[in-house]
Amino acid sequence: MSNLLDKSYVHSEELEVLLKEREEGKVDFILVDVREQMEYDNGHIKGVDLLKPTSTFQSWAQDFLNEYKDKTVIFTCRTDSRSGQVQQVFRQNGMEKVINHAGGIVSYRGDIDR
Repeated sequence: MSNLLDKSYVHSEELEVLLKEREEGKVDFILVDVREQMEYDNGHIKGVDLLKPTSTFQSWAQDFLNEYKDKTVIFTCRTDSRSGQVQQVFRQNGMEKVINHAGGIVSYRGDIDR
């Protein structure tokens, strides 16, 4: 398992490596985009598993925590501000394997889906 998943954040280049390793079955994690639907529709990282907008956080947070508490989760957004806030809330509520995508999609040079 990649030691990149042992960190509290990953940079865009590291996320590209992790997505490739996940495709190869070497690592397991969930990539969650916390931007809004319109932002997501304008382009998102290829490999995003879930869109969970921060504007509706209260409506999905508890179910997400219950379902993914023991999983490794990487949160991404535009710059890393919202994903960092979401990471902190989940960490404070007992999720140990939550990772922030430092720099967000604006720093990402890998494949983007539109």
